[in-house]
Amino acid sequence: MNCIKKFLEITCISVLIALIASSCSSKTTTNTETSEKVAEQKEVSLSNEIFKVSPDAKFDNMYTTKVATNYIEIYDLESISKGNPGLLFAICAFENPSEWAGGPHEKVGELKLNNGKLYDIIIGYPTESQFGFDNTEMPEKYKSMYDDRYNIASSVTGLNGERISMGAGAKGENLYKEILEKHLTALKEDWDTDKYREENMSDMYSMIKSFNEDYLDKIAYAYFDINLDGIDELLIGEISDDKGIIYDMYTMVDRAPKHVVSGWDRNRFYAVDGGMISNEYSNGATESGVNVFVLDTNSTNLTHQISIKYDESEDENNPWYVAYSGTNDNYNYEHIEETNYNELISRFSNHSSINYIPFSSLN
Repeated sequence: MNCIKKFLEITCISVLIALIASSCSSKTTTNTETSEKVAEQKEVSLSNEIFKVSPDAKFDNMYTTKVATNYIEIYDLESISKGNPGLLFAICAFENPSEWAGGPHEKVGELKLNNGKLYDIIIGYPTESQFGFDNTEMPEKYKSMYDDRYNIASSVTGLNGERISMGAGAKGENLYKEILEKHLTALKEDWDTDKYREENMSDMYSMIKSFNEDYLDKIAYAYFDINLDGIDELLIGEISDDKGIIYDMYTMVDRAPKHVVSGWDRNRFYAVDGGMISNEYSNGATESGVNVFVLDTNSTNLTHQISIKYDESEDENNPWYVAYSGTNDNYNYEHIEETNYNELISRFSNHSSINYIPFSSLN
């Protein structure tokens, strides 16, 4: 669903991302129903059929829970007492990444049971204010436990004592070693542009190497959670004045690394603050633009959000366009004023800072 058009009329990207959250439950209940059920609960349960958690004792008497087969939702009692839903977050376990992909979920580690089953451990977040819409800041008690969510998740254990491995299946240094080795081999073997294309990699590395003796200090990589799901992507780009440029992007799909997209000199990709990806292109002085996407969780699919372009070939007198919908490269453009065009270009050119590491560090 394309949400950018409405969003641009209301607020900024950071606010949108802050609101995108929910628990791990596949069933939906109203806020009133949830509050009543939790309030009626006589004791706090901290285990289900897969795992248990152990919040710090300092939170005793501050929370209650709702438990299902694969998740434990934790609620703030003070918020509930004031008639609010009170959901802090949920700790969830999923065998298959596709079961939790999408939505407001963040992978924090993995739990491997003695029977061989492997579970992604996920934190799920609420989609709206749980402590009252009149409040702009979290109440002190609510915030203290919310801020401790990673420590609480790190207490996850299997029912037979198996412990969570925090960061497992989520940290780039453990996920993309073979991909980095392939790129380093390509550089050392001096692949030509055709070979790079055959291997589904950007051919920019061949050009950079041909102009730089210190090419291993120019070509670089970074681990960066570009879609905010808790799992690092692998970005390969260039250390240059054009900071943050991405020539190749890889992500994890069903716990295996997959190639997402390649860029080149006139078709560059960047991470944009707020969990988005911008594709900046130029077809000469008369046409240029920006396409903005989000990377779907557990997928290589880029979902289109907005496109802005300058195109004199379409209309020399009014060459400024925006598109909020469309498929592939066939977007539904409409005219906008130059001032609106400049505002959009400026907003989506706010590239995220990427701390690139030169390939010479791997040599």
